Parts: sequence; C-alpha cells; structure tokens
Amino acid sequence: MLRKAGVGLLLWLACSLLLAQNGSPSSSGAQDDPNAPELTTHEEATTFKVNVKLVLVRAVVRDAKGNAIGGLHKEDFELLDNGKPQTISQFEAETPKTMVAPPEAAPAEDSTVHRLGTVPARYIAYVFDDQHMELKDVETVREAARRHFQNLRPNDRAGLFTTSGKTVLDFTDDLAQLDAALQRMAPVTGSGSEAADCPDISYYEADLIVNKGDQEAVKVAKQQFLQCTQLNSARISKRQPTFGSGVNMAPDRVASMAQGVLARGDAESRQALQMLQGIVSRMSVLPGQRSVVLVSPGFLTPTLQYEFADLVDKALHAQVIVNSIDARGVYALNPGGDVKKRLTVVDPDQYETFMEDPAVLESQYATQAALEQSSVLAGVANDTGGQYFHGNDFNDEFKRAAEAPEYSYILAFAPQDLKSDGKFHELKVTLKNGGKVTIASRKGYFAPKSFASPAEQAKQEMREALFSQQQLHDLPVEMHTQFFKASEVDAKVTVLAHVDVQRLHFRKLNGRNNDVLTCDTALFNGNGNLVQGLEKTVTMKLKDETLEHKLGSGITLKTSFDLKPGTYLLRLVVRDSEGQLMSAETRPVEIP
Repeated sequence: MLRKAGVGLLLWLACSLLLAQNGSPSSSGAQDDPNAPELTTHEEATTFKVNVKLVLVRAVVRDAKGNAIGGLHKEDFELLDNGKPQTISQFEAETPKTMVAPPEAAPAEDSTVHRLGTVPARYIAYVFDDQHMELKDVETVREAARRHFQNLRPNDRAGLFTTSGKTVLDFTDDLAQLDAALQRMAPVTGSGSEAADCPDISYYEADLIVNKGDQEAVKVAKQQFLQCTQLNSARISKRQPTFGSGVNMAPDRVASMAQGVLARGDAESRQALQMLQGIVSRMSVLPGQRSVVLVSPGFLTPTLQYEFADLVDKALHAQVIVNSIDARGVYALNPGGDVKKRLTVVDPDQYETFMEDPAVLESQYATQAALEQSSVLAGVANDTGGQYFHGNDFNDEFKRAAEAPEYSYILAFAPQDLKSDGKFHELKVTLKNGGKVTIASRKGYFAPKSFASPAEQAKQEMREALFSQQQLHDLPVEMHTQFFKASEVDAKVTVLAHVDVQRLHFRKLNGRNNDVLTCDTALFNGNGNLVQGLEKTVTMKLKDETLEHKLGSGITLKTSFDLKPGTYLLRLVVRDSEGQLMSAETRPVEIP
C-alpha cells in the first residue's frame, strides 16, 4: 500500500484531469428514420480510455560513438513480435524540437492572441528513490540537483517527487520551492530491530529462498542464523560461543525471515512503480516535451514484471521518456566478502557443510543483486527511449538526463491475432541494412487481459493527440479565437473551428451521408496544468442536397470557456469517424 502522501498524489493526479465519464453518440443511431435530423451536436467533458491494441515502441539508434542517428524512415526498420515480422502502421521521427511546437503567431484578424516567449515547453519530473537511497547518497545527489536547478531554462517546468510519496512538488519554475523540496528530502529509515536482523537476509536472497527454492541460499541463511545466535549468546554469557538449540530453530527462522523480507521488498518496489505510473499519468496531460529523471540506487522487481511492463507501456503512450541516474555512482564490491561479517562454519558434524566460505557466497549474492538493481534502472530507460547514467559526475549526469534524445523514432503496430491471455511477447527492432549501430528499444510487452472497444480506442487516439504538441493537418480545419471581458476578473474565451465538410469521407446509408466529427478543446495554464477540457461531437446524416448546396464551405464548431485573466495554451483536436482523419493545433492565448 502507498503511504498517505503517495495516495494523496494519485488522487490529486486523477482529480487534476477534470474529466467526467459520459457516453458519446453513435453514427448508427436512428439511421433508418427518414425524418432524423441531419445535424445533431453533443458536448461533454473529455473522457479517455487506454488503447490496448496498438503497441508503441520508441527506438533510439546510435552509432559506434554513441551518437543518435537521424534521417531514418519507416522503411529502414524491421520489427519482430515473438520472431514474426510486423507491419509498422504508424511511424514518427522525433527530435526535441518536434516534441515541442513553438507558439505560432495568430492570424491578423485574431488580435486577441499573442506570441508568448514563456509558454512552458519542457516538463521534467525529478523522482528520488528515498526508499532505497542511503543518507550519503541523498546528500550527494541533493547538492548536484540544486546546482542543476539553477540552470533550468525559462520555459522549463520541474516537479520533484519521491517514491515514498513524502515529498511532492508539482511542476513549477519557482527555484525557491524546488530548493525547499530538496531540503525536505530524506531517506526512509526502516523499523527493524537487531533481533529481527538475525539472519540478515537481503531482498535478493529472500527471492532466491521463497520464489526460486535455491537450497544454497537457504544454507547460507541458516549458517548466518547459527553464527549470529552464537555471537549473541556469547555476548550475553561472556563465554565461548556454543551451538545451543540454534540448529532446530534455523529452518523455521530462515523461512519466516525470508517471507517477511520478501513481502517488504515487494511492497517497496511496487510502491516505487506505482508512484512512477502516477507521475507518468500526471505528465500525460501536460502540453510539451515530457521526461522523468529517476535518481535511485536501483531496486528489484522479481515478482513485478507485469507492473514494470505496464509502466513502460503507459510512458510510451504518454510520450514520457525516462532517464535514470544511479545514485550509488561508481561502486565496487569485495568478492571475498565483508571481513566484519565473515561467517564461521559451525559444528560440521551436526549441520550441513559448505563447499566454500558462506561469506563468499553472500558477497556473490550482493554482487548479483547490485547488477539486477542496475538492470532495472537501465531497463526502464532503455525501454522508454532514455539513457542510464552510472558515473560519479552527477553534475554532468543531471544535465544530460534532463535532455531528450537528439533523434528517436516511434514505431506502432497492431498485433495480428492477439489473444487476451496476458502472455509476454518479445520484441526486437533492427535496421534492414544492418550496419554497426546499437538500437535501444523496449524488449517486449504483455498481451492485454481484455480488449478496449473501437470507441474506446478512438478516445485514446484523441487523448494522445490532445496532450501532445504535434501539429496535424489531415483534416481541413481553421481555428480562430475570441475573448470578451465581462469585468476585470472574468472573461469568456470562444474557440471557433471551421471544418470543410466537402473534403470528408462520408459513409452512404439509406440515402444519407453519415459521419461523426469529434472536437476536443483544452486550455492549459502557465505551468501546463489542464484548466478546462470540453468535447463536442457532431453527428451528420446529411441529404445529398444539403451536402452539395446548403453547407457551402463547411460548418463551424463553437466552444466557450469562462476564465480569469492570464496566460493560457489552447489545444484543438478534430477527428472524423469515417475517414479517421485528424487535425491538431496549438496556440497561446493571453487575456490581459
């Protein structure tokens, strides 16, 4: 379970969307009625579902020197799902500039809209893993983060979060707030006692014992239990250590300790993934380039592979890139084990013997655990198009981690005959012409356990377009804005979207020309938070005469918002259901 602050974050994330759940009209309704109206409209708060059929893969191709390669096209890539080639149905080449559309000057007649230089363009969530970092790690990364924040750009918005949920600062350009949040950050200390640490089983060892049934790990834990109980009894009696009843107690003690450690480790890792998912959801409604900088010593996810894959999938759909920084820096482990914790093989006549010193085995477990922790950090970065940094120059790493890849490619495909069985599918991305390159991309995905309806998939496509900065012009749409100030503190903004219906793809049914236009309009404040979002649908069942002679150049969709004076970012997305064409445009709005 999340701590109280973490729950508050997730509730706040959900509430910040300002979305209500209502049904949309269908183009099939009343289609047999000759007296049905030719045009009907419906307006509601925007509502979206997750598209589970379209699989997204972000690929970053680098040359031998590690430089990202640009200029590639869809035809250059090959994508395999469980070894079977897939048709890449959607393709997009991205650079940091294309991920952030610069504000455009308004048309001459639109005198109320101004080009703004401080519109947020880049959102960076700095996530510190206070559940797993030690105090020295926190102090080191805190100083590096403070220096880094001083160099943020004017149109950057930074948020600061911790995996425990104890520190939460929404996206802001206020350096004083960021510094105060850094000062509040501290490692989460455990509540274990000395007795509870006998034997001192790690999360990695607990997984070996409980989930994998590793008998060598069981022996090491039993041996450690006998060692620490002997030392404790010797301290109390001030005599030479004796065996006592430890042999009989060891199996049950090791089993219970392993179960407890595994449960705590699973809970902490699950909470870290849930917090990251919550932050990704929060960022999915921000209109600009989005990235996460995860600062952590790494954590294990032996039982959470599905949750990890779900995080990656949500980040890809939300166009959020995750870069990770290893808070341990460059570290080394003693292959011979910690001398202070070195174990003595006790009474081999009464207990199992070891082929090698248990301290060496424990050191090997620690080494393997550290590698797997690093693998989680590298994996979440690799799968989302980011990078994993694990050096000692934290100043440079924070700077580089805040940047998006110079070039990246979004490949999307709809798996054929995909079953809703929840099974893992291995993905592989290659270049058809080969060459000495490395490709960072997600390693796979889990099949859904249920499918979304076509209407829900259309909602998701609209959502992704609404909360991105990509400009789309498949549909002929002209946008105009007007505002009227009723008083010094109240204003009404009207958005007019003119659609040329003559260029739509209608479906002929019962003598009518059928199509449905969906228009989503959203206003974001200066920090990129969604202020209001409305969806208008227009169901068209047009007679031939109406379409040819009465509609002229098209129809105009009107949406109005009541606002306070200030700076806003307007996003308009229009989609038709038959041709499945889309138009998307972003424009800054300033109400003096």
